[in-house]
Amino acid sequence: MRHSSSIEDYLEAIMLASLEESKVTVTRISQAMGVTKPSVTSAITRLIDMGMVAHEKYGEIALTEKGARIARDVYARHQALRRFLVEILNVDEEVAADDACRMEHYLSSTSVDRLNKFIEFVMDCPQGRPIWLDGFDYFVSHGHRNPEQMLLCSSRCSIRERLTDNEQ
Repeated sequence: MRHSSSIEDYLEAIMLASLEESKVTVTRISQAMGVTKPSVTSAITRLIDMGMVAHEKYGEIALTEKGARIARDVYARHQALRRFLVEILNVDEEVAADDACRMEHYLSSTSVDRLNKFIEFVMDCPQGRPIWLDGFDYFVSHGHRNPEQMLLCSSRCSIRERLTDNEQ
């Protein structure tokens, strides 16, 4: 079951804060998310009711196993999207982080898995960074394909055509 983006954001913020500090508080979450303390308190109350957070008044906030599982899933979606935007599309890191934060709430686990496999496939090429990524970067910067890569591409295409013709 999917939860609201707000709920997912709070769970992710609590998880990340717990990795950075030993004690997660309403004040810490308020600062991390850029929201008021009453907003955090209200969200924490909802999260407690949903069985995702444990919290004593004025005390530390901790994720339950259920909350931690959802937070890890949201974070994994965020990381996959951010990595795709930065490493494949060459988007600025800060823009990619913001965009990933918005998109992470709508991506299915199937798509996240496929996206991670695509990134791994592209980035773990035995011959290094694929030439087509350089071609894409050139296209983004100049608004047209690199003429040198066009020649390389057309020569590859003609080789494929000859191989296909020979197979028939």
